Amino acid sequence: MNTEFKDLFIGDLKIQLPIIQGGMGVRVSNSSLVSAVSNEGALGVIAAVGLGEEVENKELSYPERSRVSFTQSIRQTRQKTKNPFGVNIMCVLTNYEDLVNVAQNESVDVIISGAGLPLRLPALIKNTKTKLIPIVSSARAANIICSTWQRRYKRLPDALIVEGPLAGGHLGYSLAELEDKENFSLENILQQVVIVAQGFENGSTKIPVIAAGGIFDGKDIAKFIRLGASGVQMGTRFVCTHECDVAQEYKEAYLAAKQEDIVVIQSPVGLPGRVICNEFVKRIIQGARIDFDCQYHCLYTCDPKKVNYCIAKALLNASRGQMDKGFAMCGSNAYRIQNIVSVKELIFELVVQARAILRT
Repeated sequence: MNTEFKDLFIGDLKIQLPIIQGGMGVRVSNSSLVSAVSNEGALGVIAAVGLGEEVENKELSYPERSRVSFTQSIRQTRQKTKNPFGVNIMCVLTNYEDLVNVAQNESVDVIISGAGLPLRLPALIKNTKTKLIPIVSSARAANIICSTWQRRYKRLPDALIVEGPLAGGHLGYSLAELEDKENFSLENILQQVVIVAQGFENGSTKIPVIAAGGIFDGKDIAKFIRLGASGVQMGTRFVCTHECDVAQEYKEAYLAAKQEDIVVIQSPVGLPGRVICNEFVKRIIQGARIDFDCQYHCLYTCDPKKVNYCIAKALLNASRGQMDKGFAMCGSNAYRIQNIVSVKELIFELVVQARAILRT
């Protein structure tokens, strides 16, 4: 079992630190944050969802603007870092294949894909460079993806990210499963997925498993490495960095949050979502129909005729600092963040603590 804090190998791609910055949608993790993370030796990740609003040519359709903006984000990031970085593209996006095509045409190092099972993803990739990492929330999902990819495409995932129930944003669990902390803990699910991954490995093919969801500090990183993870993915901690792409008001919502302010709501996407409660959240929980006008139809699972607000618009407003017209998504430990630091300071703190614990 891996009990060292060491390089993360995703196929033949070497990441100096076994830390992946989670892709946080609607402009939370864009070129500023992503390049800063990658420059420190971890893996920065652009979130593909919610891009395109800033494209000046409004005659373009939403998918066209999204494609233009995503391409720009990738190229801007590449100008700011020479190190590897990745992109996160959710399966439920109506322009999923289009965005995957952008990513592989730009030869991004890694495509991370969740919010559904990315069973067709290998069929969309034409280059041999881009690594493919599905996000799963169970051993069953990991087995379905690995067996399907092996049978259809004669390939396996280059890594698997296991996202537990304490993660931020949209969650791959039912509300009942979120309450069942004994059977649906990241610790348990991780070890089950590691067994699945090992069952598909052979001498030349390794499938590293990355733990995600509620990981807060170096102590957590060390714990999950000892449980068999090859690395961790962290999103929430990177929001309160100077380099994070969101407005100051979004970061201040994290700093002001108490534990009881972090709630799980039913999202228009059809999944539970963990957010910081504010007046906007209280209104949508009560069923208020808020300024609804679907300009995007960005998600297959969202029916504009049935939902009471546009989550794309709400998250876009929040990313711009308009917290009265939206909300911040977060992980379960967001309330523990006390101040805003640089990416360099944060990663240094995480690495020093994890290494010290793993040495004992």
